[in-house]
Amino acid sequence: MASAPEDPVLERYFKGHKAAVTSVSFNPNGKQLATASWDTFLMLWNLKPQARAYRYVGHKDVVTSVQFSPQGNLLASASRDRTVRLWIPDKKGKSSEFKAHTAPVRSVDFSSDGQYLVTASEDKSIKVWNMHRQRFLYSLYRHTHWVRCAKFSPDGRLIVSCSEDKTVKIWDTTNKQCVNNFSDSVGFANFVDFNPNGTCIASAGSDHTVKIWDIRVNKLLQHYQVHNCGVNCVSFHPSGNYLITASSDGTLKILDLLEGRLIYTLQGHTGPVFTVSFSKGGEMFASGGADAQVLLWKTNFDELHSKDLNKRNLKRLHFDSQPHLLDIYPRTPHPHEGKVETVETTDTIDRTQPDKNGEDISAYFMNPSLVQPGCSPAVRKKTEDVSDLLSDSQRSVPLAVTDALEHIMEQLNVLTQTVSILEQRLTLTEDKLKDCLENQQKIFGTIHQKS
Repeated sequence: MASAPEDPVLERYFKGHKAAVTSVSFNPNGKQLATASWDTFLMLWNLKPQARAYRYVGHKDVVTSVQFSPQGNLLASASRDRTVRLWIPDKKGKSSEFKAHTAPVRSVDFSSDGQYLVTASEDKSIKVWNMHRQRFLYSLYRHTHWVRCAKFSPDGRLIVSCSEDKTVKIWDTTNKQCVNNFSDSVGFANFVDFNPNGTCIASAGSDHTVKIWDIRVNKLLQHYQVHNCGVNCVSFHPSGNYLITASSDGTLKILDLLEGRLIYTLQGHTGPVFTVSFSKGGEMFASGGADAQVLLWKTNFDELHSKDLNKRNLKRLHFDSQPHLLDIYPRTPHPHEGKVETVETTDTIDRTQPDKNGEDISAYFMNPSLVQPGCSPAVRKKTEDVSDLLSDSQRSVPLAVTDALEHIMEQLNVLTQTVSILEQRLTLTEDKLKDCLENQQKIFGTIHQKS
Protein backbone atom coordinates (compact mmCIF):
# COMPACT_ATOMS: atom_id res chain seq x y z
CA MET A 1 0.00 0.00 0.00
CA ALA A 2 1.45 3.35 -1.00
CA SER A 3 2.17 5.82 1.79
CA ALA A 4 0.62 9.26 1.86
CA PRO A 5 2.98 11.96 0.52
CA GLU A 6 3.77 13.23 4.02
CA ASP A 7 4.71 9.83 5.47
CA PRO A 8 8.41 9.08 6.09
CA VAL A 9 9.75 6.44 3.71
CA LEU A 10 12.63 4.01 4.12
CA GLU A 11 14.94 4.70 1.17
CA ARG A 12 17.96 2.42 1.60
CA TYR A 13 19.64 -0.16 3.79
CA PHE A 14 23.40 0.00 4.33
CA LYS A 15 25.00 -3.29 5.31
CA GLY A 16 28.69 -3.39 6.11
CA HIS A 17 29.09 -3.33 9.88
CA LYS A 18 29.57 -6.65 11.63
CA ALA A 19 27.95 -5.63 14.92
CA ALA A 20 25.68 -3.00 16.50
CA VAL A 21 25.68 0.52 15.04
CA THR A 22 26.15 3.04 17.84
CA SER A 23 26.22 6.45 16.13
CA VAL A 24 25.38 8.12 12.79
CA SER A 25 26.32 11.54 11.40
CA PHE A 26 25.55 13.25 8.07
CA ASN A 27 28.15 15.30 6.28
CA PRO A 28 26.71 18.86 6.18
CA ASN A 29 27.07 18.75 2.38
CA GLY A 30 24.46 15.96 2.33
CA LYS A 31 26.62 13.61 0.27
CA GLN A 32 28.04 11.29 2.95
CA LEU A 33 26.97 9.44 6.07
CA ALA A 34 29.41 8.31 8.77
CA THR A 35 28.58 5.47 11.16
CA ALA A 36 30.27 4.00 14.23
CA SER A 37 29.96 0.47 15.50
CA TRP A 38 30.63 -2.11 18.14
CA ASP A 39 32.84 -3.84 15.53
CA THR A 40 35.56 -1.14 16.18
CA PHE A 41 35.20 0.32 12.67
CA LEU A 42 33.86 3.54 11.23
CA MET A 43 32.08 3.38 7.88
CA LEU A 44 31.79 6.27 5.44
CA TRP A 45 28.84 5.78 3.09
CA ASN A 46 28.41 7.82 -0.07
CA LEU A 47 24.73 8.61 -0.48
CA LYS A 48 25.04 8.57 -4.25
CA PRO A 49 23.78 5.09 -5.24
CA GLN A 50 26.34 2.53 -6.36
CA ALA A 51 29.20 4.60 -4.90
CA ARG A 52 31.79 2.77 -2.86
CA ALA A 53 31.76 2.88 0.95
CA TYR A 54 34.92 3.10 3.05
CA ARG A 55 35.76 1.30 6.27
CA TYR A 56 38.06 3.18 8.64
CA VAL A 57 40.22 1.02 10.89
CA GLY A 58 42.11 2.40 13.86
CA HIS A 59 40.20 2.12 17.10
CA LYS A 60 40.97 -0.94 19.20
CA ASP A 61 37.58 -1.22 20.91
CA VAL A 62 33.93 -0.28 20.47
CA VAL A 63 33.40 3.05 18.68
CA THR A 64 30.72 4.87 20.67
CA SER A 65 30.24 8.16 18.82
CA VAL A 66 31.00 9.82 15.49
CA GLN A 67 30.42 13.33 14.19
CA PHE A 68 31.26 15.42 11.13
CA SER A 69 32.69 18.89 11.68
CA PRO A 70 30.41 21.75 10.54
CA GLN A 71 32.60 22.26 7.47
CA GLY A 72 32.51 18.54 6.65
CA ASN A 73 36.31 18.35 6.35
CA LEU A 74 36.86 16.36 9.56
CA LEU A 75 35.33 13.41 11.29
CA ALA A 76 35.69 12.88 15.07
CA SER A 77 35.15 9.54 16.76
CA ALA A 78 35.12 8.36 20.38
CA SER A 79 35.87 4.86 21.58
CA ARG A 80 35.91 2.56 24.54
CA ASP A 81 39.66 2.34 23.94
CA ARG A 82 39.81 5.75 25.76
CA THR A 83 40.91 7.64 22.67
CA VAL A 84 39.43 10.19 20.30
CA ARG A 85 40.39 10.10 16.63
CA LEU A 86 40.15 12.78 13.95
CA TRP A 87 39.74 11.45 10.41
CA ILE A 88 39.90 13.01 6.95
CA PRO A 89 36.70 11.75 5.30
CA ASP A 90 38.11 10.49 2.00
CA LYS A 91 39.12 7.15 0.51
CA LYS A 92 42.45 7.13 2.42
CA GLY A 93 40.89 7.89 5.78
CA LYS A 94 44.02 9.20 7.49
CA SER A 95 43.58 9.82 11.21
CA SER A 96 45.29 11.29 14.24
CA GLU A 97 44.73 9.90 17.71
CA PHE A 98 44.82 11.53 21.11
CA LYS A 99 44.52 9.86 24.47
CA ALA A 100 41.50 11.78 25.67
CA HIS A 101 40.38 10.20 28.95
CA THR A 102 41.27 7.61 31.57
CA ALA A 103 38.14 5.57 30.82
CA PRO A 104 35.91 4.84 27.78
CA VAL A 105 34.86 7.96 25.84
CA ARG A 106 31.11 8.03 25.25
CA SER A 107 30.51 11.03 22.97
CA VAL A 108 32.12 13.68 20.75
CA ASP A 109 30.57 16.95 19.56
CA PHE A 110 31.93 19.85 17.51
CA SER A 111 31.04 23.47 18.28
CA SER A 112 29.07 25.15 15.49
CA ASP A 113 32.15 27.04 14.27
CA GLY A 114 34.21 23.83 14.24
CA GLN A 115 36.91 25.31 16.50
CA TYR A 116 36.22 23.16 19.56
CA LEU A 117 35.38 19.57 20.41
CA VAL A 118 33.69 18.39 23.60
CA THR A 119 34.10 14.81 24.83
CA ALA A 120 32.26 12.92 27.58
CA SER A 121 33.66 9.92 29.40
CA GLU A 122 33.11 7.22 31.96
CA ASP A 123 35.90 8.83 33.98
CA LYS A 124 33.09 11.23 35.11
CA SER A 125 34.60 14.18 33.25
CA ILE A 126 33.81 16.36 30.25
CA LYS A 127 36.75 17.77 28.28
CA VAL A 128 36.98 20.56 25.74
CA TRP A 129 39.62 20.52 22.99
CA ASN A 130 40.96 23.11 20.56
CA MET A 131 40.70 21.69 17.04
CA HIS A 132 43.13 24.07 15.36
CA ARG A 133 46.02 22.81 17.48
CA GLN A 134 44.37 19.55 18.53
CA ARG A 135 45.19 20.26 22.14
CA PHE A 136 43.37 19.94 25.45
CA LEU A 137 41.84 23.12 26.89
CA TYR A 138 39.93 22.31 30.10
CA SER A 139 37.88 19.74 32.01
CA LEU A 140 34.46 20.02 33.64
CA TYR A 141 34.07 18.03 36.85
CA ARG A 142 30.78 17.88 38.75
CA HIS A 143 29.19 14.61 37.70
CA THR A 144 29.50 11.75 40.19
CA HIS A 145 29.01 8.88 37.73
CA TRP A 146 29.71 8.02 34.07
CA VAL A 147 28.99 10.88 31.67
CA ARG A 148 27.11 9.50 28.69
CA CYS A 149 26.79 12.55 26.44
CA ALA A 150 27.88 16.20 26.12
CA LYS A 151 26.77 18.70 23.46
CA PHE A 152 27.52 22.33 22.60
CA SER A 153 24.67 24.83 22.32
CA PRO A 154 24.21 26.29 18.81
CA ASP A 155 26.02 29.50 19.83
CA GLY A 156 28.80 27.60 21.61
CA ARG A 157 28.32 29.44 24.90
CA LEU A 158 26.85 26.47 26.77
CA ILE A 159 27.41 22.73 27.06
CA VAL A 160 24.72 20.28 28.15
CA SER A 161 25.72 16.93 29.64
CA CYS A 162 23.96 13.89 31.07
CA SER A 163 25.23 11.24 33.43
CA GLU A 164 24.26 8.03 35.15
CA ASP A 165 24.21 10.11 38.36
CA LYS A 166 20.65 10.98 37.16
CA THR A 167 21.44 14.63 36.45
CA VAL A 168 21.52 16.81 33.35
CA LYS A 169 23.88 19.76 33.75
CA ILE A 170 24.30 23.01 31.82
CA TRP A 171 27.80 24.50 31.72
CA ASP A 172 28.99 28.00 30.82
CA THR A 173 32.01 27.70 28.51
CA THR A 174 33.22 31.21 29.46
CA ASN A 175 33.66 30.71 33.20
CA LYS A 176 33.70 26.86 33.10
CA GLN A 177 30.99 26.71 35.76
CA CYS A 178 27.90 24.51 36.08
CA VAL A 179 25.05 27.04 35.77
CA ASN A 180 22.06 24.72 35.83
CA ASN A 181 21.16 21.27 37.09
CA PHE A 182 18.15 19.08 36.28
CA SER A 183 17.83 15.96 38.38
CA ASP A 184 15.61 12.90 38.05
CA SER A 185 14.69 10.41 40.73
CA VAL A 186 13.59 7.63 38.37
CA GLY A 187 16.14 7.11 35.61
CA PHE A 188 19.07 8.80 33.90
CA ALA A 189 19.40 10.35 30.46
CA ASN A 190 21.25 8.35 27.81
CA PHE A 191 21.46 11.31 25.45
CA VAL A 192 20.83 15.06 25.50
CA ASP A 193 20.88 17.81 22.91
CA PHE A 194 19.89 21.44 22.34
CA ASN A 195 17.07 22.43 20.00
CA PRO A 196 18.17 24.46 16.94
CA ASN A 197 17.63 27.87 18.57
CA GLY A 198 19.32 26.85 21.82
CA THR A 199 16.42 27.65 24.17
CA CYS A 200 15.49 24.08 25.07
CA ILE A 201 17.13 20.72 25.68
CA ALA A 202 15.72 17.26 25.03
CA SER A 203 16.71 14.20 27.04
CA ALA A 204 16.37 10.52 26.12
CA GLY A 205 15.59 8.65 29.32
CA SER A 206 16.41 5.17 30.57
CA ASP A 207 12.95 5.32 32.20
CA HIS A 208 11.37 5.21 28.70
CA THR A 209 10.60 8.95 28.67
CA VAL A 210 11.54 11.92 26.51
CA LYS A 211 11.63 15.30 28.22
CA ILE A 212 11.87 18.82 26.81
CA TRP A 213 13.20 21.49 29.18
CA ASP A 214 13.18 25.26 28.67
CA ILE A 215 16.56 26.35 30.01
CA ARG A 216 15.58 30.04 30.14
CA VAL A 217 12.97 29.45 32.84
CA ASN A 218 14.23 26.05 34.09
CA LYS A 219 10.88 24.46 33.38
CA LEU A 220 9.86 21.05 32.09
CA LEU A 221 7.81 21.91 28.99
CA GLN A 222 6.88 18.48 27.64
CA HIS A 223 7.06 14.92 28.89
CA TYR A 224 6.46 12.03 26.47
CA GLN A 225 5.99 8.43 27.52
CA VAL A 226 5.52 6.80 24.13
CA HIS A 227 8.18 4.06 24.25
CA ASN A 228 8.04 0.87 26.28
CA CYS A 229 11.82 0.51 26.71
CA GLY A 230 14.70 2.91 27.31
CA VAL A 231 15.19 5.79 24.87
CA ASN A 232 18.76 5.84 23.53
CA CYS A 233 18.91 8.86 21.24
CA VAL A 234 16.95 11.89 20.02
CA SER A 235 17.42 14.29 17.10
CA PHE A 236 15.77 17.66 16.49
CA HIS A 237 14.55 18.51 13.01
CA PRO A 238 16.34 21.71 11.83
CA SER A 239 13.01 23.58 12.02
CA GLY A 240 12.80 22.73 15.73
CA ASN A 241 9.19 21.59 15.20
CA TYR A 242 9.84 17.85 15.31
CA LEU A 243 11.87 15.41 17.39
CA ILE A 244 12.75 11.87 16.39
CA THR A 245 13.52 9.26 19.07
CA ALA A 246 15.29 5.87 19.00
CA SER A 247 14.53 3.20 21.57
CA SER A 248 15.45 -0.27 22.77
CA ASP A 249 11.86 -1.29 22.00
CA GLY A 250 12.96 -1.48 18.36
CA THR A 251 11.09 1.59 17.13
CA LEU A 252 11.71 5.15 16.01
CA LYS A 253 9.04 7.68 16.90
CA ILE A 254 8.47 11.18 15.56
CA LEU A 255 6.97 13.79 17.87
CA ASP A 256 5.28 16.99 16.74
CA LEU A 257 6.56 19.48 19.33
CA LEU A 258 4.12 22.24 18.35
CA GLU A 259 1.11 19.99 18.86
CA GLY A 260 2.77 18.11 21.72
CA ARG A 261 1.93 14.69 20.31
CA LEU A 262 3.24 11.54 18.69
CA ILE A 263 2.67 11.45 14.92
CA TYR A 264 4.68 8.48 13.62
CA THR A 265 5.97 5.12 14.77
CA LEU A 266 8.57 3.64 12.41
CA GLN A 267 9.65 0.02 12.41
CA GLY A 268 12.57 -1.08 10.33
CA HIS A 269 15.13 -2.44 12.77
CA THR A 270 15.13 -5.84 14.42
CA GLY A 271 16.22 -5.23 17.99
CA PRO A 272 17.15 -2.07 19.90
CA VAL A 273 17.71 1.18 17.98
CA PHE A 274 20.71 3.02 19.39
CA THR A 275 21.09 6.08 17.21
CA VAL A 276 19.18 8.44 14.94
CA SER A 277 20.03 11.75 13.28
CA PHE A 278 18.48 14.22 10.85
CA SER A 279 20.54 15.55 7.94
CA LYS A 280 21.47 19.24 8.05
CA GLY A 281 18.49 20.25 5.89
CA GLY A 282 16.11 17.81 7.57
CA GLU A 283 15.06 16.13 4.33
CA MET A 284 16.57 12.80 5.46
CA PHE A 285 17.34 10.95 8.65
CA ALA A 286 19.41 7.86 9.40
CA SER A 287 19.14 5.25 12.14
CA GLY A 288 21.28 2.39 13.42
CA GLY A 289 20.92 -0.36 15.98
CA ALA A 290 21.74 -3.80 17.33
CA ASP A 291 20.92 -5.45 13.99
CA ALA A 292 24.12 -3.88 12.53
CA GLN A 293 22.05 -2.16 9.84
CA VAL A 294 22.01 1.50 8.91
CA LEU A 295 18.66 2.68 7.56
CA LEU A 296 18.30 5.85 5.48
CA TRP A 297 14.85 7.46 5.55
CA LYS A 298 13.28 10.23 3.49
CA THR A 299 11.51 12.65 5.84
CA ASN A 300 8.58 13.87 3.68
CA PHE A 301 6.47 15.09 6.61
CA ASP A 302 8.33 18.41 6.64
CA GLU A 303 6.57 19.30 3.39
CA LEU A 304 3.54 20.42 5.39
CA HIS A 305 2.24 23.78 4.24
CA SER A 306 3.44 26.81 6.17
CA LYS A 307 -0.21 27.78 6.72
CA ASP A 308 -0.74 24.58 8.67
CA LEU A 309 2.35 25.32 10.76
CA ASN A 310 1.13 28.85 11.46
CA LYS A 311 -2.22 27.46 12.62
CA ARG A 312 -0.36 25.05 14.90
CA ASN A 313 1.74 27.88 16.31
CA LEU A 314 -1.42 29.84 17.11
CA LYS A 315 -2.82 26.83 18.93
CA ARG A 316 0.18 26.74 21.23
CA LEU A 317 -0.33 30.34 22.39
CA HIS A 318 -2.88 29.18 24.96
CA PHE A 319 -3.68 26.03 26.93
CA ASP A 320 -4.60 23.45 24.35
CA SER A 321 -6.67 20.36 24.90
CA GLN A 322 -5.05 16.97 25.51
CA PRO A 323 -3.08 15.45 22.60
CA HIS A 324 -5.36 14.75 19.67
CA LEU A 325 -5.35 10.99 20.14
CA LEU A 326 -8.04 10.35 17.57
CA ASP A 327 -6.02 11.85 14.75
CA ILE A 328 -2.64 10.29 15.50
CA TYR A 329 -1.55 9.10 12.09
CA PRO A 330 -0.69 6.66 10.81
CA ARG A 331 -2.97 4.64 13.14
CA THR A 332 -0.74 1.59 12.78
CA PRO A 333 3.07 1.47 12.79
CA HIS A 334 5.12 1.56 9.57
CA PRO A 335 6.77 -1.83 8.97
CA HIS A 336 8.62 -0.71 5.83
CA GLU A 337 9.55 -3.36 3.32
CA GLY A 338 12.64 -1.83 1.78
CA LYS A 339 14.75 -2.99 -1.13
CA VAL A 340 18.17 -4.07 0.15
CA GLU A 341 21.07 -2.58 -1.75
CA THR A 342 24.46 -4.18 -1.49
CA VAL A 343 27.25 -1.68 -0.97
CA GLU A 344 30.86 -2.44 -1.79
CA THR A 345 33.27 -1.59 1.01
CA THR A 346 37.00 -0.91 1.06
CA ASP A 347 39.25 -1.11 4.14
CA THR A 348 41.48 1.93 4.53
CA ILE A 349 43.95 -0.22 6.48
CA ASP A 350 44.24 -3.97 6.03
CA ARG A 351 43.97 -5.24 9.58
CA THR A 352 42.38 -8.47 10.77
CA GLN A 353 39.67 -8.00 13.38
CA PRO A 354 37.92 -10.67 15.42
CA ASP A 355 34.22 -10.93 14.63
CA LYS A 356 32.42 -9.58 17.67
CA ASN A 357 28.97 -10.73 16.63
CA GLY A 358 28.95 -13.23 19.44
CA GLU A 359 29.42 -10.62 22.14
CA ASP A 360 26.54 -9.43 24.26
CA ILE A 361 25.83 -5.96 22.90
CA SER A 362 23.41 -5.13 25.68
CA ALA A 363 26.18 -5.46 28.27
CA TYR A 364 27.60 -2.12 27.15
CA PHE A 365 24.91 -0.23 25.31
CA MET A 366 21.97 -1.04 27.53
CA ASN A 367 22.24 -0.58 31.25
CA PRO A 368 20.15 -3.28 33.01
CA SER A 369 17.83 -0.53 34.21
CA LEU A 370 16.89 0.15 30.58
CA VAL A 371 15.31 -3.23 30.02
CA GLN A 372 12.32 -3.85 32.23
CA PRO A 373 11.00 -7.40 32.86
CA GLY A 374 9.23 -8.56 29.74
CA CYS A 375 10.87 -5.94 27.54
CA SER A 376 12.58 -7.95 24.84
CA PRO A 377 15.05 -6.08 22.59
CA ALA A 378 12.98 -7.17 19.60
CA VAL A 379 9.66 -5.92 20.97
CA ARG A 380 7.17 -4.80 18.31
CA LYS A 381 4.48 -2.45 19.51
CA LYS A 382 1.60 -3.01 17.11
CA THR A 383 -0.62 -0.17 18.26
CA GLU A 384 -0.02 3.01 20.19
CA ASP A 385 -0.83 2.63 23.86
CA VAL A 386 -3.34 5.39 24.35
CA SER A 387 -3.29 4.96 28.11
CA ASP A 388 0.44 5.78 28.08
CA LEU A 389 -0.24 8.94 26.16
CA LEU A 390 -2.89 9.96 28.64
CA SER A 391 -0.91 9.03 31.73
CA ASP A 392 -0.71 11.75 34.36
CA SER A 393 3.06 11.60 34.40
CA GLN A 394 3.14 12.76 30.79
CA ARG A 395 1.43 16.03 31.53
CA SER A 396 3.67 18.96 32.22
CA VAL A 397 0.67 20.62 33.95
CA PRO A 398 -0.50 19.02 37.25
CA LEU A 399 -3.71 16.99 37.01
CA ALA A 400 -5.70 19.25 39.36
CA VAL A 401 -4.79 22.33 37.30
CA THR A 402 -5.64 20.52 34.06
CA ASP A 403 -9.03 19.47 35.44
CA ALA A 404 -9.71 23.00 36.68
CA LEU A 405 -8.81 24.45 33.28
CA GLU A 406 -11.01 21.92 31.51
CA HIS A 407 -13.88 22.82 33.87
CA ILE A 408 -13.33 26.54 33.20
CA MET A 409 -13.32 25.87 29.45
CA GLU A 410 -16.62 23.98 29.77
CA GLN A 411 -18.12 26.86 31.76
CA LEU A 412 -16.85 29.35 29.17
CA ASN A 413 -18.44 27.29 26.42
CA VAL A 414 -21.76 27.34 28.30
CA LEU A 415 -21.45 31.11 28.82
CA THR A 416 -20.62 31.62 25.15
CA GLN A 417 -23.67 29.62 24.11
CA THR A 418 -25.85 31.54 26.62
CA VAL A 419 -24.60 34.91 25.33
CA SER A 420 -25.24 33.74 21.78
CA ILE A 421 -28.82 32.77 22.64
CA LEU A 422 -29.35 36.09 24.46
CA GLU A 423 -28.02 37.97 21.43
CA GLN A 424 -30.46 36.10 19.19
CA ARG A 425 -33.34 36.88 21.55
CA LEU A 426 -32.29 40.52 21.78
CA THR A 427 -32.22 40.75 17.99
CA LEU A 428 -35.73 39.25 17.82
CA THR A 429 -36.93 41.68 20.50
CA GLU A 430 -35.40 44.60 18.62
CA ASP A 431 -37.10 43.47 15.40
CA LYS A 432 -40.48 43.14 17.16
CA LEU A 433 -40.05 46.53 18.83
CA LYS A 434 -39.20 48.06 15.47
CA ASP A 435 -42.36 46.51 13.97
CA CYS A 436 -44.44 47.84 16.89
CA LEU A 437 -43.02 51.35 16.46
CA GLU A 438 -43.71 51.28 12.71
CA ASN A 439 -47.30 50.06 13.35
CA GLN A 440 -47.75 52.74 16.00
CA GLN A 441 -46.56 55.42 13.57
CA LYS A 442 -49.00 54.14 10.93
CA ILE A 443 -51.89 54.21 13.44
CA PHE A 444 -50.98 57.75 14.53
CA GLY A 445 -50.76 58.79 10.88
CA THR A 446 -54.19 57.34 10.10
CA ILE A 447 -55.77 59.07 13.16
CA HIS A 448 -54.11 62.37 12.22
CA GLN A 449 -55.52 62.18 8.67
CA LYS A 450 -59.08 61.43 9.90
CA SER A 451 -58.99 64.36 12.29
